[in-house]
Amino acid sequence: MDEPEQYRTVLDEVGPRLKALRAKRGLTLAGLSETTGISKSTLSRLESGQRRPSLELLLPLAGAYRVPLDDLVGAPEVGDPRVRLTPRTLPNGGSVVPLSRGAGPLQAYKMVIADRGTEPDLRSHEGYEWLYVLDGRLRLVIAEHDLVLGAGEAAEFDTRVPHWFSSADGRPVELLSLFGRQGERMHVRARPRSREADGGPR
Repeated sequence: MDEPEQYRTVLDEVGPRLKALRAKRGLTLAGLSETTGISKSTLSRLESGQRRPSLELLLPLAGAYRVPLDDLVGAPEVGDPRVRLTPRTLPNGGSVVPLSRGAGPLQAYKMVIADRGTEPDLRSHEGYEWLYVLDGRLRLVIAEHDLVLGAGEAAEFDTRVPHWFSSADGRPVELLSLFGRQGERMHVRARPRSREADGGPR
């Protein structure tokens, strides 16, 4: 099986790194061979790149050099996971804050929706959306359905169906939105089952 390009690059850098580390420690191939139990020819081929490194070879070398295994293979540092939040003001009031970065299939947003009036202006577009109300009351119109969601309630819908949402009482409403441009579903229930459906008391 062919190695991915990123792995080939990492493996190609192991040999020079091993050679530089041995020189820094002032060790000979013979001395290193005696310490690790790895033959001089194998060590030489490792350093020249003629032998692919393996865990069985790298572990005793890491022990001999007293360095973490990551130092031998040059494992990349983990990047900063924080997302730089840059709010955008919506033209009809309120704001939207992207919570995800990159061009993945699903995008997350925190939104503050202002009062957009009482006359729905239904729109449709490709995608699938999941909404969760954090605070306030959201009026959500989807085709012939006219709903009001409170804090803790969620809804999901195909955005190809004409839809519109606004504050339900004139006050700003905060919500989380997960949106998939290609119609990815979130597989989240819009509302919990009733006690009656669960077999519980009415």
